[in-house]
Amino acid sequence: MTRTRKPVGRIAFVGAGPGDPGLLTRRAYDALVDADQVVYDRGVPESLLDAVRAQARPDAQFTPAEGVPGDVAKVLISAARSGQNAVHLVAGDPFGHDSVVKEVQAVARTAAHFEVVPGVGQAEGVATYAGVPLPGVRTAADVEDVTTLDFDALAAAVGRGSLALAVDAGDLAAVRDGLLAAGIDGTTGVGVTGDGTGDTQYTTTSTVDSFVAAALGFTGRVVLTVGEGVGQRDKLSWWENRPLYGWKVLVPRTKEQAGAMSARLRAYGAIPCEVPTIAVEPPRTPAQMERAVKGLVDGRYAWVIFTSVNAVRAVWEKFAEHGLDARHFGGVKIACIGEATADAVRAFGIQPELVPAGEQSSEGLLAEFSPHDEILDPVGRVLLPRADIATETLAAGLTERGWEVDDVTAYRTVRAAPPPAEIRDAIKSGGFDAVLFTSSSTVRNLVGIAGKPHARTVVAVIGPKTAETATEFGLRVDVQPPHASVPDLVEALAAYAVELREKLAAMPAKQRRGSKVQGPTALRFR
Repeated sequence: MTRTRKPVGRIAFVGAGPGDPGLLTRRAYDALVDADQVVYDRGVPESLLDAVRAQARPDAQFTPAEGVPGDVAKVLISAARSGQNAVHLVAGDPFGHDSVVKEVQAVARTAAHFEVVPGVGQAEGVATYAGVPLPGVRTAADVEDVTTLDFDALAAAVGRGSLALAVDAGDLAAVRDGLLAAGIDGTTGVGVTGDGTGDTQYTTTSTVDSFVAAALGFTGRVVLTVGEGVGQRDKLSWWENRPLYGWKVLVPRTKEQAGAMSARLRAYGAIPCEVPTIAVEPPRTPAQMERAVKGLVDGRYAWVIFTSVNAVRAVWEKFAEHGLDARHFGGVKIACIGEATADAVRAFGIQPELVPAGEQSSEGLLAEFSPHDEILDPVGRVLLPRADIATETLAAGLTERGWEVDDVTAYRTVRAAPPPAEIRDAIKSGGFDAVLFTSSSTVRNLVGIAGKPHARTVVAVIGPKTAETATEFGLRVDVQPPHASVPDLVEALAAYAVELREKLAAMPAKQRRGSKVQGPTALRFR
């Protein structure tokens, strides 16, 4: 009789870095998505944990680390012996914590397979995000117990270069007293950063004498930077100086489409809040789409025109049902109303023949679409798969140009369920700094399910039709990009925020306080 060997799990001590999920190393990411059990420290931000959970195994267990190092080590060893892959996720770098070093020592005394995945230290990483360089002889440490600090050595380090310490906010007074007792000059520059690398990171600059009072209200872990590098923050601060930093931006889109816009907003420093206003559903009767797909394969159409990513998805889903692929588009030309739709087509291995170079709208497409020529175009029919509520502009324009148009309902757009009460209240009370509308239906549906955005909320629209609808609903349109695309819309909002900031900076202090300009940009100058 042959015995089956019990599988052996692995243990990984993984550094989460200073908090921004984007700072996880590739090795750390691989260990986390392959884990059966993740034990995490209190210093790991919830936003990072949410990002990890989204990519982890569906059955992976996430539990907070509790007890002394020996207790955590026992949990990890037990999981590995049962064949599971276990991870201890710690803030910063694993070896920056004495308690984690003790855990690794305990695991090393067993036969368990383990690895230690480095992470960016909290002190060093947050200093960089705060725009504080650490030149010369630098000291950077993630401190668990301030009573163990050698303040004479720290004061000497500041004299030769710069210092960065990650400590609990409640220990700031003890650090100040220790530095002053060690003889450091009380006028030496100090920066204190809370929520380091997070959406609401905030840095206050002062001196050794005054930094405790300046950091009043900070909680949790903070990073203290001391020395000449603090004086360079005005020029080198980049995280907190991004155009939309701190802006709460409402993203009313379909759930499937919100992700790309939110990612671009985050890159500019905004805090996006996705509120689905539209749900996409199949047409009530599929017969039209069935005939359209058959016509595409049989050569019935000269062109197929896509006006949205949803239309592309609907056609390809129907193709998949019939076992068809991109090869069955042979001989059919494809036009797309804009670059986002064109990218969706390219993702299936097809290059569109026509994308408007100018205005990316129905009018822009018609301006570049050639009239039907019986000699050059032996097939004179166009397939237009669209939403059930699409306007007639495009179909009418094609007909005027001599084309026969099969205007087919590829999908239906229905109003989504209302968002939670706190979101509705924020929309109506000015809790959002901006709202981005990508279609007329997003305007109508947001107002229908949540109410009209407050007058101080910046309204950005993707194109002229959306602007018209917003105006009809009594909204003031502040931002409209020259080209109707999501990247251009976010870029235009960022440029508008920069313009507001410059206007406010040029105002006398009294006028700033009385300015009607709202949002984080205004608050920074008050």
